[in-house]
Amino acid sequence: MSEHTTQPHRAWWRCPLARFMGGVVGIFAGVFLNTASAQPTAFGRIAFFYGAALDPQALAGYDQVVIEPDNGFVPKAADPAAQPQGRRWIAYVSVGEVLPSRDYYGAIPAAWRIGRNGDWKSEVIDQAAPGWPRFFVERVIAPLWAKGYRGFFLDTLDSYELVAKTDAERARQQAGLVAVIKRIHHRFPRAELILNRGFVLMPEVHRDVAAVAFESLYRGWDEGSQRYVAVPDADRAWLLARAREVRERYDLPVIAIDYCALADTACARQTVAQIRAQGLIPYVGDGHLMHVNPAAAQD
Repeated sequence: MSEHTTQPHRAWWRCPLARFMGGVVGIFAGVFLNTASAQPTAFGRIAFFYGAALDPQALAGYDQVVIEPDNGFVPKAADPAAQPQGRRWIAYVSVGEVLPSRDYYGAIPAAWRIGRNGDWKSEVIDQAAPGWPRFFVERVIAPLWAKGYRGFFLDTLDSYELVAKTDAERARQQAGLVAVIKRIHHRFPRAELILNRGFVLMPEVHRDVAAVAFESLYRGWDEGSQRYVAVPDADRAWLLARAREVRERYDLPVIAIDYCALADTACARQTVAQIRAQGLIPYVGDGHLMHVNPAAAQD
């Protein structure tokens, strides 16, 4: 995903590491495909919805819902009778990029904005800037906590790759991301943190997060051509290998977010079944996650 209020996710094929590693791990894919365990149950069902109008009926089957908070939803103000008991509202937040439309954009020092994601018209933030972790927690996370969000979906964790071209530069940016995640956890220890990818950070932050997500295991969305696409086998093998590492090394649930046309219920049901067969928590949405697809809430 990328920092965008209506098109918030980055396409799977824009991850060069995934393309490179896919061939390396491809020979192991068959083993993993045949040995995946059952879907984790404690984490519950999760939906990703970035539209403006919440539909309580459409969300009825989900235990957790990731929301684009700039669309105006305030969990504290929601009618408790209109939602299941125990429902957790999770705010989408972009760590690695910022849009000029964000209300905190003007307070970010220009020196911290070190690059640009032209595809999404957002700016890349220097994760190594000394004041960034504090700024992010106090100006982004704390206001959302005050509104009643009790979890945060941390996106754009790999955006530094757009500007960091050496191992030393990448290490500095990764250390900054670790500092951000740990500061969130320290400030709000009861907050549920879900990473979008961030696999390279896991050795340092696995005790601070509740789950790891990634996009496009079987079906993806091509923003450039505005169409749904099948994921190449090599990319899927790489993602499954990373998912296995997260589950086996860190005992964390893994969420796979795939994309099918809203009207294509057969695609959604098949993709949900495929994801569940890998022992992963599924969600299948439309290309921009503007609608809630009920398929992932069904057994």
